Amino acid sequence: MTRRHLTLAFIVALAAVWGFLPDFSVTVLSYIGLYALVAAGLVMLTGVGGMTSFGQAAFVGTGAYATAWICTSPLVAGALGGISPALLPWLGLLFGIVVTFIIAWGLGAITLRLSGHYLPLCTIAWGLSFYFLFGNLEFLGGHTGVAGVPAIVVGGLSLASPRSLGVVIWGVLLLALWALHNLLDSREGRAIRALKTGRVMAESMGVDTGRYRIKVFVLAALMAALSGWLYAHMQRFINPTPFNLNIGIEYLFMAVVGGAGHLWGAVLGAALITLLKEQLQDVLPSLLGSSGNFEVIVFGLLMLVVLQRFADGLWPTLARLGGRFLKPVAPRPPGRVLALPEAALPARGRTVLEAKAVTKRFGGLVANDAVSLDVKAGEIHALIGPNGAGKSTFFNMISGVDDPTEGEVRLMDKAMTGKPSREFAALGLGRTFQHVRLLGQRRVIENVALGAHRRGRRGWIASMLRLDRAEEAALLAEARRQIERCGLAEFAEVPAGSLALGQQRVVEIARALAGHPAVLLLDEPAAGLRHLEKRALAMLLDQLRAEGLGILVVEHDMEFVMNLADRITVLEFGAVIARGTPAEVQADPKVLDAYLGGVDEPAPKAVVEQAA
Repeated sequence: MTRRHLTLAFIVALAAVWGFLPDFSVTVLSYIGLYALVAAGLVMLTGVGGMTSFGQAAFVGTGAYATAWICTSPLVAGALGGISPALLPWLGLLFGIVVTFIIAWGLGAITLRLSGHYLPLCTIAWGLSFYFLFGNLEFLGGHTGVAGVPAIVVGGLSLASPRSLGVVIWGVLLLALWALHNLLDSREGRAIRALKTGRVMAESMGVDTGRYRIKVFVLAALMAALSGWLYAHMQRFINPTPFNLNIGIEYLFMAVVGGAGHLWGAVLGAALITLLKEQLQDVLPSLLGSSGNFEVIVFGLLMLVVLQRFADGLWPTLARLGGRFLKPVAPRPPGRVLALPEAALPARGRTVLEAKAVTKRFGGLVANDAVSLDVKAGEIHALIGPNGAGKSTFFNMISGVDDPTEGEVRLMDKAMTGKPSREFAALGLGRTFQHVRLLGQRRVIENVALGAHRRGRRGWIASMLRLDRAEEAALLAEARRQIERCGLAEFAEVPAGSLALGQQRVVEIARALAGHPAVLLLDEPAAGLRHLEKRALAMLLDQLRAEGLGILVVEHDMEFVMNLADRITVLEFGAVIARGTPAEVQADPKVLDAYLGGVDEPAPKAVVEQAA
């Protein structure tokens, strides 16, 4: 049995017993479905995207109040004339989605600029604002609420009872989980996963992380609004109480306790917390009396125990236990594979990257002082210097991670100063990092495929509906080709974080190559590699040079650099002290002084290499 078979068995079992369950059980299951819908959005937002929100209850209220107002307002009834009452809930759904989209996009554009603890604090602030807004607007019924919300009618069938509406709730939830699973298993999903821990890396791969963060925020808000719409037509009455901050915190607990990075963890968390609250409300009054709100205290203590013992939530633990008995799902071969776009490489000898008098200041510290350097197509240019010479700072400026204080950076003869790193990637620049930046829990092939992000075009809707399979197959095939090219074919399906540091650096090179770059920036690519691995890397770089790539390498291994580079630039204290061929640089007294601390006469090549 596979995970897919187990999921189908769960759906079939739920459908089979639905008609025989007591009304109370059906109602509880309906609430679990509503809560799981919101928690699944929080899994995407918090667990996958890395943005903590305590304010999702506000979006649930937006969806609920939008449909309640459309269905009960005399003003709306007069404006719509003789429209069928059966259509009003559907107009309410459309209105709620539009209003939620506008509000969420606006809030996201402002809120998501914050980081650290400021972001969740801001969600608390607007969550409270929405709660008091709902209670103080007279046309929404104030704190009294809105009564008389009609039932949903589908094809003449009224969904007035929780038993009938519950089928719709769980149907919507299962479809949402299917769509979100498809989204995460796609090019767009890899970009979303990179938001949590790898924003700088993702931008360098061509991902507009700011836009993706807003899109995930809006997606979670729309799922919450959909839950609110279903809630309003199940309850047939709403007031501000179910949309306060406490409920927003509970939604987040559901996602975290179930497993914040797992979609089915949202269902597990919603079920556990809902059932736990029901039991505590029945048991605690008989033990401690009914005068206090003891279930909140016990509930909080139990949450602390769960989070202490299961930091990643309960679902990963269950998945590990179940994985011993479940077979992995064999991937289905796509019907067709698209050809990925490939830009022609520049003519050999053309200057593809140029830095003109680039200076970087951090307050009174000058990290780079008027550094000029160029890289030509079909050559390997090495940038060397002692520790603290400013090499990584210079790398970040010529790749768009940082802006220079003065000077100009040109890529493919286009001025790039002030542009984000994704614009550099779009023009054909690929890079690795001094400190490895990989998605450690994801497979190597997924990490490498992220490098080809800008070569795909399919968006979120296509990914959710699995209309992107041909393109996705092409991206994974390209990733596998680069992995094999870099000598890591046997590790393609293992988590990237389980590899040795040297192998992880090679994975970064494969990821950069997956983007089909014209310029390749490598920051200490040989660090952590053994002798044979360095030889293999040198052969790969030599092959790339022969293909016409322009390569800039920062490296401390002098033997590796001297045997490979066509030209070398030497930095010391942020300034260029030498440039030329390997032989010229090795004979330069300034270079010898920088590496050996001062000599009276040039040292032989072997001495320089040994000192390095």
